Amino acid sequence: MTNQMPRAKIKWNADKLVSLSAISISFITLLIFVYQTNLMRRQNYIAIMPYLMLSTTNDGESNTFEINLKNHGVGPAIIESVTLRHKGKTYRLEDYNHDFFNFLSSEVSGLDSLKNVSFSTLDIGLAIPANSSYNILAVKNDPQEHQQVREAISRLIAEGFEFEVVYRSIQDERWRIHNNSQGPERVR
Repeated sequence: MTNQMPRAKIKWNADKLVSLSAISISFITLLIFVYQTNLMRRQNYIAIMPYLMLSTTNDGESNTFEINLKNHGVGPAIIESVTLRHKGKTYRLEDYNHDFFNFLSSEVSGLDSLKNVSFSTLDIGLAIPANSSYNILAVKNDPQEHQQVREAISRLIAEGFEFEVVYRSIQDERWRIHNNSQGPERVR
């Protein structure tokens, strides 16, 4: 004698089919909703991504030399840190009052007496708006000062000068650019 339980037979009727269809459709709708939410989140991150690049201008005809940070992205870039390396030493720009010209003057004698130079600080927390340029250093309208700054920068680069700017988006994604980068690199 076998002790088997009798199998329950499911009787399919219209009510059960409609209920099963409704549950299936609800589950598929939930999956689509989760997928669309993830797509929207990714699109939102891309829609506000800053894209910083360092730009230099050297125009001998107008005796202009400029260094600018340009934000080609669609969201603001918020500066977190600026690190400089020269002759094997690492420097933080904040030790020079966030001013690249102060650093440059400390490394190259004679630059602190320039008259036709303008410069800006790269303070931590500084927001560079989307599609804008932020001037770090500019020398204009003086052939001797233009030549002096251009030669100073060239000498620093020949001596292995490097920089790194770490910045973030308004959603706290961190990025960095440096003198060897082809564009922003994500910082994890």
